[in-house]
Amino acid sequence: MKKAFGYALEIIVSGNKSNSFKPIGKRWIVERTFSWFDNYRRLCQNYEFTFDSAEEMVKLAAIRMLLNKI
Repeated sequence: MKKAFGYALEIIVSGNKSNSFKPIGKRWIVERTFSWFDNYRRLCQNYEFTFDSAEEMVKLAAIRMLLNKI
């Protein structure tokens, strides 16, 4: 897969058999950020026609989130 697409896919199986939630590494930060992006109407669905405009909407949402934290 790395030759074709330029990235490696890693599957991690937890050895913990308990049913409690335990975050793996810092992946929860990425998931939390994606859930914050869903608060913006233009990011919860694909309204954009080009990838460039979609990328700019993500950047604007990130800037807005950072400005709200100040």
